[in-house]
Amino acid sequence: MSGPSFHIKMPSHSLFKFPPDSAPPALPPPNEFSFGNPFPIPAKLYNQALSEKWPITIASIYVFTVVSINAYNRKQGNKPWAISKTWWFKAFVVLHSSFLAVYSGVTFAAMVRALSRSFPAIDNQYGIVGFTDALCKIHGPRGLGDAVTYNSSNDLWESKNRLIQLGSNNLPDSTDVGRIWNEGLAFWGWFFYLSKFYEVLDTAIILAKGKRSSTLQTYHHAGAMFCMWAGIRYMSPPIWMFVLVNSGIHTMMYTYYTVSALRYRVPQFIKRTLTTLQIAQFVVGVGFAAIHLFVSYTVPVSTPYTIFNTVRSAASALSSTIDSSLLPAATTNVGAIIKKLAYRAAGQEGLAENVRNSQGEIFGNEAGKVEETVNREIRYRNEYKEIPCIDTTGQSFAIWLNVVYLLPLTALFIRFFVRSYFKRTSVSAKHPTHHHAIAKAGHDAVHGFNRELESLGENLENGVANLASKATKNAKKSDFETPVKNAARTVKNATNSAAQKVKETQNTPSMVDEFDEKLRKTVKDGYDSPPAKRAQDMAAQYAKDGKKIPESLASKLQQALKEQKEDDPKVKAEEEEDSLLGAGDEEEGLSTTDPRDEGVSYAEKVKEEP
Repeated sequence: MSGPSFHIKMPSHSLFKFPPDSAPPALPPPNEFSFGNPFPIPAKLYNQALSEKWPITIASIYVFTVVSINAYNRKQGNKPWAISKTWWFKAFVVLHSSFLAVYSGVTFAAMVRALSRSFPAIDNQYGIVGFTDALCKIHGPRGLGDAVTYNSSNDLWESKNRLIQLGSNNLPDSTDVGRIWNEGLAFWGWFFYLSKFYEVLDTAIILAKGKRSSTLQTYHHAGAMFCMWAGIRYMSPPIWMFVLVNSGIHTMMYTYYTVSALRYRVPQFIKRTLTTLQIAQFVVGVGFAAIHLFVSYTVPVSTPYTIFNTVRSAASALSSTIDSSLLPAATTNVGAIIKKLAYRAAGQEGLAENVRNSQGEIFGNEAGKVEETVNREIRYRNEYKEIPCIDTTGQSFAIWLNVVYLLPLTALFIRFFVRSYFKRTSVSAKHPTHHHAIAKAGHDAVHGFNRELESLGENLENGVANLASKATKNAKKSDFETPVKNAARTVKNATNSAAQKVKETQNTPSMVDEFDEKLRKTVKDGYDSPPAKRAQDMAAQYAKDGKKIPESLASKLQQALKEQKEDDPKVKAEEEEDSLLGAGDEEEGLSTTDPRDEGVSYAEKVKEEP
């Protein structure tokens, strides 16, 4: 190929392997002081922390614990734990949020610096190929074709440029500059991976306040542990995007948490902007990571070639019969001439032809017949050859793991967005501009996205709660009942009590109709008092009158009260508002209510404010 070029093509099947190859191990950051590498990290510690047992164990415990405590808190009526009322807990919340805000900000600044030192100039001579090389190859010195990559075929690090030298132990030289790994990703990416384990304290704060940790937040924390682990462990090129974007959004998000914990009001548009940025990471993240698998480009490669130099002997032709006039000029080779003549006299023509003079040359008639190859020279020239963006099965695995993690969330959001957008731009829709329709579609998509995820999470929690209930069926059930179940139990108790008092009493159809009418009225306009309380009052009145309540109607009342609670417009309005403001992002998730608000939902705070 004559020059640099960019290509999109299907990835090689050799990149897809599970489990991926363990080689090469992750390279620790350089042992030099700089903002990109503030202090050295021992290679053994660096790779021990990247063992797969850490994300597998911690993520599994985290998910099981959150699902279980969510179910427990719901059965407790989502009451704040006693610990959440202490002064030191409140102080910890402020310190935790402010620490993560500062740490995320520093990480973001370090990654911006690393990118600025790794990317070529906008007007670089190689154009898009120059940028592609900077994004795809993260080891070695800066320059197209100068990167150091791992060759899985021979298990060696190598460079396409023969002038680039490896460091000790045949590893990339730690003093190389101009590629993002040595410029900061090795150090800050590793610590960002460790921070994913610490960030689960966000969920602990929410749970301690008796609130429900959103499904999105739980999903994110567990998934982020695995994605960051794989990206750094296998040194996958697109992991820098995760670190850069996530740390930037975390800087804003934890600043918001800190301000909220200090009791300052945060404008609603800021919360919505954070939610928009968080959700936007889905589409950007999954697309950016996946494209690496399909990209290839050409680089100049030092290619050897051989030159053969053929040299003819420069010896003078010498007649087999020596002219006497030449003898004086040849006195210095008299011995060689006599030797040649002697061999011929003895019939050894072959030996005579190979006799050489004092200069080491064949002479005589034989000199004109001999040609010798005296030189073989190896030279190098640059030829453009196509190379893939991704080099190892480990890098490929890290990308697919990120895609599997982000794609369901992205697809869910896009589905709601498309539905809402086409609905709003239909002939019957009355929105003046497409810009307005897009904004509203995004707003609706956030709502639908969050509702769908929360429904899945609640179903999982219900399953866990049912298992726990069966395991503890002999425990005191009243400590775990919800208000609706309390109402149903009260109805049944009243039924049994009334049955004993009016054994002889025969219920008439009018009694049943009267009860059914009261039931419908309660369901229809029972918003002024809690449904459970009204159910208890009804049951008590029937018991007092000595009327037996049919079991079928008691069951119907229980179901109606449950549906009334779910369909209550006041409850739904509050949930919708909190869902929008805290729908969460791919990376963290602003919880369904502000996790720093001491048990007060946003909708309740608005009602309290003038």
